[in-house]
Amino acid sequence: MNKNSKIFIAGSSGMVGSAIVRKLIKNGYHNLLGSVYSKSLESNVNIRFVKVNLLSQKDVNEFYKKEKPEYVFLAAAKVGGINANNTYSAQFLYENLQIQNNIIHQSYLNKVKKLLFLGSSCIYPKNCPQPIKEEYLLTGLLEQTNEAYAIAKIAGIKMCEKYNQQYGTNFISAMPTNLYGPNDNYNLLTSHVFPALIRKFHEAKINNEPIVNIWGTGKPRREFLHVDDLADAVIFLMKNYNNSQFVNIGWGEDISIKELALLMKNIIGYTGELKYDSSKPDGTYQKVLDTSLLSSLGFKPEISLKEGISQTYQDFLRIKSEIKR
Repeated sequence: MNKNSKIFIAGSSGMVGSAIVRKLIKNGYHNLLGSVYSKSLESNVNIRFVKVNLLSQKDVNEFYKKEKPEYVFLAAAKVGGINANNTYSAQFLYENLQIQNNIIHQSYLNKVKKLLFLGSSCIYPKNCPQPIKEEYLLTGLLEQTNEAYAIAKIAGIKMCEKYNQQYGTNFISAMPTNLYGPNDNYNLLTSHVFPALIRKFHEAKINNEPIVNIWGTGKPRREFLHVDDLADAVIFLMKNYNNSQFVNIGWGEDISIKELALLMKNIIGYTGELKYDSSKPDGTYQKVLDTSLLSSLGFKPEISLKEGISQTYQDFLRIKSEIKR
């Protein structure tokens, strides 16, 4: 992948896709393609946005035939937190399978030089040994609250693997831990825990609310990675890794939801109390990735959790007037 390569970032308007775009531009790549469906088209000297419905086989087929991308970052997905996964499980399964099938198959048909598929750490069994090694995939039952999303992502991993095996493609996969950062989703009905807590603490601070209610017991442990670190990692893998074995991306360290909440509370400056609602689901008790493979390749993340929370809160303040719910 060189600076002139035509690179397609599927999902370029999302948190992950937009971070990859920012990093590619920063690193001097200037022949970039982004996908949009319902948003107005924009472009600059480095990236051109093309209107394409990634759920449509016809649209994706026509896009590939016309544009002929050389490299593809597959960051497009239907995503959400526990509530969204539970409520829209059929939609999560259908849409993610459709997006993956369309892009991976057309990448094969149109002789894409290399594709990187992004999954999620929720692919692993609910009661997985910790830290979680890549080899633990499909060794047990999935967490019920995100089963549909996980099944779709596992299918994407296996699709890349089998296309490499049968067709000789160079399709790689990366499984990031829980992500946060600029362009996150702050809708309390569909967001993940990190952006939800930032919004809750900010609004409680502004409105002088005495209590912030938090889903679950606060005991589950999660690993968090800034999306800019993820973008650096996937660009690194695209340039340096050529193997069907998918790669975990994370810090290899975790924190309890209660510890995360207390850290955010102090950084944001909220002085009230925290109340944990044990009637709400906790999800998997612990998810921390074994990142030995990524480390052995020569990559480590850089943005600490404390620094990342501060940066993300500033981003929230910048866009909070645009948030509808």
